[in-house]
Amino acid sequence: MSLDKHQLRTFYKELRAALTNEEIEQKSLQISNNVIDFLKERKGLNHIHLFFPIPKQLEVNTYPIKEYIQERGGTVYTSKVDPGSLKLQTLLLKSGTNFQLDSWGIPIPEEYEFASNEMIQLVFVPLLVYDQKGNRIGFGKGYYDVFLASLYPSVIKVGLSFFSPELSIPSELHDIPLDYCITPENIITF
Repeated sequence: MSLDKHQLRTFYKELRAALTNEEIEQKSLQISNNVIDFLKERKGLNHIHLFFPIPKQLEVNTYPIKEYIQERGGTVYTSKVDPGSLKLQTLLLKSGTNFQLDSWGIPIPEEYEFASNEMIQLVFVPLLVYDQKGNRIGFGKGYYDVFLASLYPSVIKVGLSFFSPELSIPSELHDIPLDYCITPENIITF
């Protein structure tokens, strides 16, 4: 029996909630190490969009990835929701900036500039669950679906997940699949 999107979200939120803080940090560190290996093989990728973990969602800690990208001279972008349109606005991060949580608990840099999406070469995409074809399910608001659709088709889309892929999950025609997903154990190519 296959699960629908709502059931999959619920199941994977429960899986995350079962992880201890130590397990989340350990798995996040393993993912960061695999991301660094991934980026070392792709030295030409210097304009990278990165999400930052929402504490209550128990997401992958991506701060070490930010540090690595900036240390190697790369440019890091992130997003914040434009309350007027409910679309993601692209932000160019300043090196060494601090973050504060917005009203939704999303980490927002204290120092940034608004930027266009034109320079972005790679996006690290948050997700709850994904499948062996690169389809992903997020938290259901659709922000990243709209954001990914606004990028050049050549932009590399990389999910980060604590877990292995499902065989198949429900997808729709407008969904944009991942090119890769990085887990604590693997770098998966789709």
